[in-house]
Parts: sequence; structure tokens; C-alpha cells
Amino acid sequence: YYLRTRQADDKRRVRERLAAMAGCSADELVITRNTTESLDTVIAGFDWRSGDEAVMAAQDYGAMLQMFAQIERRHGITRRIVSLPLDPTDDDEVVRLYRDAITDRTRLVLVSHVVNLTGHVLPVAKICAVARERGVPVLVDGAHAFAQLEFRVPELGCDYYGTSLHKWLGSPIGAGFLYVRRDRIRELWPLFGDDHPDDRIEKLNHTGTHPPHTDLAIEHALRLHDEIGGARKLERLRFLHRYWTEALRDEPRLVWFTPRQEQRTCAIATVGVDGLAPAALAKRLLDEHRIHTVAIDGAGVHGVRVTPQLYTTTDELDLLVAALRSICRS
Repeated sequence: YYLRTRQADDKRRVRERLAAMAGCSADELVITRNTTESLDTVIAGFDWRSGDEAVMAAQDYGAMLQMFAQIERRHGITRRIVSLPLDPTDDDEVVRLYRDAITDRTRLVLVSHVVNLTGHVLPVAKICAVARERGVPVLVDGAHAFAQLEFRVPELGCDYYGTSLHKWLGSPIGAGFLYVRRDRIRELWPLFGDDHPDDRIEKLNHTGTHPPHTDLAIEHALRLHDEIGGARKLERLRFLHRYWTEALRDEPRLVWFTPRQEQRTCAIATVGVDGLAPAALAKRLLDEHRIHTVAIDGAGVHGVRVTPQLYTTTDELDLLVAALRSICRS
């Protein structure tokens, strides 16, 4: 009864609240299950032709690189892959990589707002401006940016933006959103058959029978985020980042894979121990110190990803600092 009577109105209300936080129109946003679904909807929705090119980074999320590899096999496109610097001196060092990779055949540029491997915050607006000059649309992977950083999606100048809501907004797993700039909606093919007009973003959001409680919980997560305040949240996350990373900067065996400049980071940092494989480091942290991290071993990054949340305490970070020092000195 609920699905046939109230679901559509309730989901529309949640969409409108999400769009208000994202700074866009509700007619440019649909609720999805996660970032992967959002970005794949765009990548697979392009009318690709053999010889087309797409630009991406080696440090982008693995599932997105795999999706482009599939498009390459299926449609004969070429992937142009750049490698991001770990600790750039300025924005232009990053922007130049994308500028130089764009050619007359480039149809799409993928950019991570926050690199999932390292927590590196990229100068997305500047990259989008460079691509716009060449008439190339930009797809932004915002999995780790939305509700961690303070921004409005249209300010970035991107054409498409996908994110998950379970990471930093704190909604249940199974919720994300896709933003498509209004003038880009018509050209995308939907992945599932739908009877919405070509210029309506709803055509990209046919999900069949879907559990409504996940979508409804987004409202509660938005309310909590508003009560805390985005600026206060960002300040807290950067404080936690500084707290443990600055305590360990003098440890000679540690290798850092996250930029030092604060504007290029937020909560996430990735660190390795010289001579110790990432998987072995993650195992020792968990087995010996009951600290869970994620081992990262590829694309020039060889360490463990440390991700505090708002509720992480400085006492807990002291345990992390002591654990890493102990491992370094053993």
C-alpha cells in the first residue's frame, strides 16, 4: 500500500532536501544506491564510438577504471590514464596533467573529488574549467567528498557528480545520488527501459521494486548533518587529521602518501612503514592493537588508509600513534 500511494511523494521530498544541500535543482538529481551505480550510469549511458577517448587517473576508484576498461573492450575507445602526484606543490601541477591528456578525441574526463586511496582533495573546479575550454564534459567521483567537504556541486563546474551517502553523511548503506547538469540529461541513455521523457533525469533512475526505508533514512542523516553544521564538521575532521599525522611526522620509517597542505586533505590519510608490506602492516595493527585500517598497495600508494570519523576521540588516535611507533621500532 505504501509503495503505491506515498513512496513517490516521500522520495521526491528527500530528493529536494538532498538537492538543497548539493546546491542544485531536484530535477538534476536522482537517488541511487551508491557512487558506483551513479558513475556507471553516466559512463554506460554515453553513445561511445570507436576512437573516442576518456581521461582518468591511475589513482581513481578501481571499479570506475574497470568500467572504462569494459567500455574500451566493447566500443573500442582509448583510455588516457594520468598519475597524480602524492604531494603537489600547487594546483597547476595537478591541473596540467588533465590539460595535457585532453585531445580532440576526448569525450569524457573522470576526476576524483577526494582520492579514495590517499584522501587527496583535487582542485576539481580548475580541472573542470580546463575541460570546459575544450568542450569536454567532466564526471566527478564524489564518494568521499559529499558531507565531508563544504561545497555546492554547481560551483565545481562539472557536468556529472556521483556520491555515496553512507560514508560521510551517515545514512544507511545503499544510498547515494547522481547529479546531471540539466543540459546534459537528454544525451544520456538510461540503463533500464523507462517511459520518462528524454530530458527528465528520472529516466536514469528506474530501479524496480526497491526498499523505501533506506531512502527515508536519508532525511534523518541530513537533519543530523544540519544540526552539527558542515563547517564545524569539516573543522573537526581536519583537526583529527592533524592530531595524529603531526605527532608522527618525525618518525623516520614512516612513508606518507597524503599531501601535507591542509587544503589538499581532510579526514583521510594514508601512511606506510618502510620495508613492511601494506597488508602486513594492516594485519599487525588489527591483531596486535585492535585498530582497523585498509591496506592500499597499488597506483604508487603502499600503506594503510586511516579514516577517523566525527566520533573518533583523541585518546583513540593516541593509541594509533603509539601502535605505529611500536611497529616502526620493532
